[in-house]
Amino acid sequence: MLSIVATPIGNLGDITFRAVAVLREADFIIAENPLHTAKLLKHFEIPKKELVQFADHNEHKALPKILDRLEQEHGALVSDAGTPGISDPGFRLVRACVEKGIQIQNVPGTSAIITALAGAGLPTDRFLFVGFLPKTEPKLLQALESGLQTESTLVIYESPQRISKTVDIITKTYPSAQLVVARELTKLHEEFIRGGAVEVSTLLKKRSSIKGEIVLLVSFK
Repeated sequence: MLSIVATPIGNLGDITFRAVAVLREADFIIAENPLHTAKLLKHFEIPKKELVQFADHNEHKALPKILDRLEQEHGALVSDAGTPGISDPGFRLVRACVEKGIQIQNVPGTSAIITALAGAGLPTDRFLFVGFLPKTEPKLLQALESGLQTESTLVIYESPQRISKTVDIITKTYPSAQLVVARELTKLHEEFIRGGAVEVSTLLKKRSSIKGEIVLLVSFK
């Protein structure tokens, strides 16, 4: 059996009682970064477990062995933070389990996407998650166009190194768009920068540096 276990995206208090219980019960844990997961287990005083890595660089080699074990044992899948399978290779393991008829249970919890949407103040009746935007401007604009055409609020993962450039491109092309930069969600320095594209671009340029994990939201309504 495979359990898909969401873990905190920042504040460790956001883990659920059920998530801790499942991590205790599992025979082994499938982790994107075993060292990171080991710290999480230690914090919640979960007895040491075998940690099996499943990441972009080793997924093809690791997948058959993990599937064989899941047919007999209970494995818990975790990502570095948040819900596994969202913009990480975990979805390939879940897909393979579905194909092989392996039992799957979902242990929901924190998601950066939903956390950002809930606090953004932008329309949430229809949204489109596009993950990390392409690096080239033409392809980036194509991704933005998908939000405009579907009348959806775009939810984007962005790095602190690229956020100013991305916002500048949006401002140049869609100056009337409404933007929210959600930074360091659930952490000590959590921040929402809200406003029109021009306003948000100006605010970012006034900063000497921008740090932390970022979710960028764009609304064309």
